Amino acid sequence: MTGMHGSVTLHVDAPPELVWGLVSDVTNTGRFSPETFEAEWIDGATGPELGARFRGHVRRTGWTGKLGLTYWTKCTVVACVPGQEFTFVVGTPKRWATKWGYVLAPVAEGTDVTESFELHDDAGLRAYWKIAGAGRGKVNHDGMRRTLERVKAVAEAGSAGGAATPGGGPG
Repeated sequence: MTGMHGSVTLHVDAPPELVWGLVSDVTNTGRFSPETFEAEWIDGATGPELGARFRGHVRRTGWTGKLGLTYWTKCTVVACVPGQEFTFVVGTPKRWATKWGYVLAPVAEGTDVTESFELHDDAGLRAYWKIAGAGRGKVNHDGMRRTLERVKAVAEAGSAGGAATPGGGPG
C-alpha cells in the first residue's frame, strides 16, 4: 500500500449478484465489518442507489480503539452498479474524507471482490496520514481482509443453497 489508499482482493465462490447484494445493503455492515458495527439508510433511502445516504456507527480499532473512539458517520453512495460496483464516500460527493468501495469481477467459479479505501487529498488528511498512516493503513488493510472473509463465508453458504440472502438474512 502506498499513499493514502489501499485495497484487498479475495476470490468468492459465488455469483457477483449475490456478493453485490451482500456488500451493497448497508444494513449488513455490522455482520462483516470489524469497525462499523451497524448502519442504516437515512434521508428516505431504502436501499442501494446512486445518491442514497446512510449512516454508520463506527467503533475504531487499532491505536484509536484504545481511546474508545465511537462515532456515527454519514455517507453517500457515489457508484452503484448491481453485480459490479458499490462505492460510497464518508460525507457528500463535494465534501468527503474517505471513499470506500467494492468492485466485483466475474471469473470462472465465482467472483473476485476488491474492497478499497482512499483518503481525500487535502492538507489535513495528508498531515494525519504522515503521522498515523502506517498504523492506520495496516488497520484498514486487516479490516478489509476480515470484512471480505466474512462476506465470502456468507456468500458461499448462500451460493451452496444455504440461508444467506442479500438484505440481512441469517448468516
